[in-house]
Amino acid sequence: MYKVVVPGDFISEAVSRAGEGTYVEEGKVHAARYGIVDERGEIKVVPLSGKYVPAEGDVVIGRIAEISFPFWIVDIASPYEARLHMSEFADTRDEKIEFGSLSRYLDLDDLIVAKVTNVDVMMRVDLALKEDFNLSHGGRLIEIPHTKVPRVIGRNGSMIKMLKEKCNCFIFIAKNGRIWVRGREDDMNLATEAIFKIASESHTSGLTDRVAVFLDSFRLKRAKGRR
Repeated sequence: MYKVVVPGDFISEAVSRAGEGTYVEEGKVHAARYGIVDERGEIKVVPLSGKYVPAEGDVVIGRIAEISFPFWIVDIASPYEARLHMSEFADTRDEKIEFGSLSRYLDLDDLIVAKVTNVDVMMRVDLALKEDFNLSHGGRLIEIPHTKVPRVIGRNGSMIKMLKEKCNCFIFIAKNGRIWVRGREDDMNLATEAIFKIASESHTSGLTDRVAVFLDSFRLKRAKGRR
């Protein structure tokens, strides 16, 4: 069960694991903000609201917003734009990319999966392509607040595993709150509805069980309708 805390709430005595969104006082870990406690690895408090702020190592789904040689400018659902350098293609293909030809590789509104490689003091964000992920046609992009991502994943991946199995879909969750779903149309509809349900009820307890009941009842109704 996930625990919702407010600033000042006691969380743990494991001070060596105190992480983002916490502070240590008199040998105890307390919440520094309103949010959900995540005790996997470091103890963190994940905020229930707020804009996504990129950090090095984050894997995000981005949308090409502008082409400004030698960069693609990428919308990553953040107040801060990100840059993808043309070398991401030139280096892997051993070819020279000419001025004005960037759109041959990635055009406006194309979606990419990328890793944040650097965020400088001016909040300039650099990206590298994650080529092992291909957001091909036949899928669907879902967007939720990035603060709800831990709930969609679930403790030890329990929620996302259940969603994939019961919805029979490929589901990829990025750190910036964008989720790629691929499967049959009716399966994607079910996954979409379930994900939005999780996001809207993320602060409540017993959510995994309720989502399981919701998915099972939906599938039962569908099976009856096909008879």
